[in-house]
Amino acid sequence: MSWLEQSIMHTRGVARGQVGATHQLPESRQGKFHYTIGPYSDPVLEIQPGDRVVIETRDAFEGKVRTEQDLPSKVLTVPFLNPQNGPIMIAGAEKGDVVAVYIESIKPRGDNPRGTCCLIPRFGALTGTDYTATLNDPLPEITRKIDLDEEGVYWSQRVTLPYRPHIGTLSLSPEIDSINSLTPDTHGGNMDVPDMGPGSITYLPVRSPGGRLFIGDAHACQGDGEVCGTAVEFASTTTIHVELIKNWAIAWPRLENDALLMTIGSARPLEDATRIAYTELVRWMSEEYGFDRWDAYMMLSQCGQVRLGNFVDPKYTVGSAIRKKYLAAKAA
Repeated sequence: MSWLEQSIMHTRGVARGQVGATHQLPESRQGKFHYTIGPYSDPVLEIQPGDRVVIETRDAFEGKVRTEQDLPSKVLTVPFLNPQNGPIMIAGAEKGDVVAVYIESIKPRGDNPRGTCCLIPRFGALTGTDYTATLNDPLPEITRKIDLDEEGVYWSQRVTLPYRPHIGTLSLSPEIDSINSLTPDTHGGNMDVPDMGPGSITYLPVRSPGGRLFIGDAHACQGDGEVCGTAVEFASTTTIHVELIKNWAIAWPRLENDALLMTIGSARPLEDATRIAYTELVRWMSEEYGFDRWDAYMMLSQCGQVRLGNFVDPKYTVGSAIRKKYLAAKAA
């Protein structure tokens, strides 16, 4: 039996892992892209638990940075960044449930796909920003266009990076707030966790009827922290399988893949994001895997893993993980 057949999504989901109808969400059907995530935008699609959706996402700059001569400060309008597809309504989703999103594939879009990486004034981990103010001048503004395909990301003649795509922004709607698409929080949002790629399941807490799923911000590759402020941003065709898990109350997003379980926290300072993630992981191990809370806490000090999502957004994101083999050993 494959790990996916044994996953939480398949064993506890309404559709029990069965794939239903396949829906297409091209740019023409999406129409207006969204820069806020909340309960007030008009749904673009309604699906049943177990359905598959094939989505055309735009890059984080909505395609406006076309050449290396296009500087972000000249062609972009802040805060209209990070356009989101959706919202997608999931039938039967209500507060206290979880929507599971299995990413099947993320493919480059276009005849000659290229990614974009930029240095943007007052944005990034190693420069003064609006949140970490200094009197220093901004770093140079630079745009890089990068050829890519499913074999590699061709950074330069010297360096080819692996094509390891993931979704930077994945969310359900908050209950009452509408939050900009650059800010991660308990609803998900711009988490930029590199593990959120093909072969992963993200679990998101439902706060609004129908869940209201938003997705966008595909990255062809990204290191821990997205330290300069941008990954290799690109337009994608992303295919997801969406499931509904009833009566599973989680406070923050969670992630599962073949090897590990992860809890995701977002906050400033960075240590508070890490505390949230580890606290949620201790609770998960205690509530659902039979661990004594303090034993789980001590054990994670020995075998816990930390994944730095973004270290640049209005809130920083950290994933804390444990490998499944340790959970199976305890359950046995």
